[in-house]
Amino acid sequence: MSNLKIFSEDLKVSNKRIIVRLDLNVPINNFKIEDNTRIKIIEPFINKLIEKKAKIIIISHLGRPKGKIVKEMSLKPIYDYLRKNLLGNISFYQGEINNDAVNASKNLTPGEVLLIENIRFFKEEENDDENFAKNLSKLGDFYINEAFSCSHRKQASLHKITKYIDSYGGPLLEKEIQSINLILKNKKEPVTSIIGGSKVSTKINVLLNLIQNVNNLIIVGAMANNFLKFKGFNVGLSLLEKGAEKIINDIYAVAEKNNCNIIIPVDCIVSNNLNGSPKHKSINEIISEDMVLDIGKKTVDLINKTVENSKTVFWNGPAGYFENKNFSNGTIAIAKKIGENTQSKSLISIVGGGDTLAAIKNTDYQKLFTHLSTAGGAFLESLEGKQLPGVKVLTN
Repeated sequence: MSNLKIFSEDLKVSNKRIIVRLDLNVPINNFKIEDNTRIKIIEPFINKLIEKKAKIIIISHLGRPKGKIVKEMSLKPIYDYLRKNLLGNISFYQGEINNDAVNASKNLTPGEVLLIENIRFFKEEENDDENFAKNLSKLGDFYINEAFSCSHRKQASLHKITKYIDSYGGPLLEKEIQSINLILKNKKEPVTSIIGGSKVSTKINVLLNLIQNVNNLIIVGAMANNFLKFKGFNVGLSLLEKGAEKIINDIYAVAEKNNCNIIIPVDCIVSNNLNGSPKHKSINEIISEDMVLDIGKKTVDLINKTVENSKTVFWNGPAGYFENKNFSNGTIAIAKKIGENTQSKSLISIVGGGDTLAAIKNTDYQKLFTHLSTAGGAFLESLEGKQLPGVKVLTN
């Protein structure tokens, strides 16, 4: 997407009102932020705008209030966090998107920030309402989309707003798109994709598109149970998806046509319940009372060998039930190998997915990857080959 309009350092922002659409949809429990990863990622860019004496208007959503004011989904905890961590003064606007909002944006002094209350409190946002988008645009002189993770949505603050204001993609959005291109377009081969998660059906289009673009596809996590069953192995009480056989048959057919090597587990860690004791088994030793909850050492070795011989790796989805430490070893081992090879062998590594990030959050390996994506659904839709509405409108 070479004709994408990206925010440039040369753009004169001093004393200009800059609307920045962010994704601050972080987990909040009892009005306290539980994971600030998404906020910390955007702090440097906002602070840079503050240093350049811009007037910054932040728009974001939190949760799915469906056009109603829901106290538990207020951005107030995020406002409290930003007030302590940003370089400039910040105020919190909780009114309608009308002349009062416009005046609040115009009354900012250079280097100040205005945070707009949860944009999804307005039903017009999710309806991609024309007038609402027009009113939003009046809050600024420029608009920057720094919310790639939401850009698969046709919503007013991501889509229609760009009709009424000079609009750009932000540096994080640009980096997400560049990382997708490292998998699909400007790739260094061999390319290996490691895909986990529980359902095959939700990632079928991603898998079919990846198969045509990668050399190796490694299936892990609960998704692998379906592949093992398809191959005739007993998976006991393990999580399975009904009706996955045809999808998997199609995946193998497309893989054969495109010379893509599909790798599934050869051994595993089982238990009779999610909190039970771990036991190592070969996949042909699984009995009806077993639940497959992680990959085994031989599978880890197989994955490590494949990563060792790869120049690009994309990883989305944990290898096991990582919430229990007894079943997190496979996921940590994958993270370790990818991280080490990124550092020592110039491996290009793109890692994403909420569960994957949660699984490796407290390890040192997450700092080693080429790119850590927080984009979730938008990233996966891009891997399907889809054009995202919020990105498409930023092209010339």
